[in-house]
Amino acid sequence: MLGKEKESNSSNLSETDRGYEVADPKEFYTDAQRKMQSEQDSSNLADAMAAAIVFDELQDDHRAFIETRDYFMLSTVNAEGEPTVSYKGGPVGIVQVVSAKKLAFPSFDGNGMFYSMGNIADAGKIGMLFIDMETPHRVRVQGTAKVSKDTDLMARFPGANMVVDVEVTSVFINCARYIHKHKRLEASKYVPNEKGEQPFPAWKRIDLLQGALPDKDQGKAEEAGGLITAEQYQKALEEGQS
Repeated sequence: MLGKEKESNSSNLSETDRGYEVADPKEFYTDAQRKMQSEQDSSNLADAMAAAIVFDELQDDHRAFIETRDYFMLSTVNAEGEPTVSYKGGPVGIVQVVSAKKLAFPSFDGNGMFYSMGNIADAGKIGMLFIDMETPHRVRVQGTAKVSKDTDLMARFPGANMVVDVEVTSVFINCARYIHKHKRLEASKYVPNEKGEQPFPAWKRIDLLQGALPDKDQGKAEEAGGLITAEQYQKALEEGQS
């Protein structure tokens, strides 16, 4: 557990008197992590790292990096302890910094499984990895989350069907030495625009799925180019044209 946040009447992250504390290594790590650190002779290093880089609220450099990202990796766990990880893409600023302790991000139209959102409703514990594959650079966030349809939060993300409200519990910059550099080509055409509009996805045109689509998607396959088979979709997927 991290140190208690000091009281402050300001939400401005740049104020020098903003109160925060770094991690107490004895509380930040679990018993299993401490055991492995001891076995690998890294206890002192782990203590130094936690004390130096792990914060209980966002710092200016964390905020600046997060607000320039148009994707991140989201890890969640369900009530039975089964984990999953998901790529979440959108416009630049897909995750917005509400305050030093609060983040918000949208859930856009997907495959209807609501796998990550259901996990958040189940357990409320998440991990977020923000990564720049070109520089490279990355920031890790851990937090307690809840699914929300708060009007003000929803208004921040046109096209969202719900929003995730995150209470930051820890944040730190992570070493980038094993990140393979990649060159960015283009943003996905499916990212909702400022009106929340987006192209109809190819997989929703698959003939076998038509009867299972939500009411809002019924009949749109013909308007988007007609029905396709699962085999046609698979080929398009393999060719990067889905």
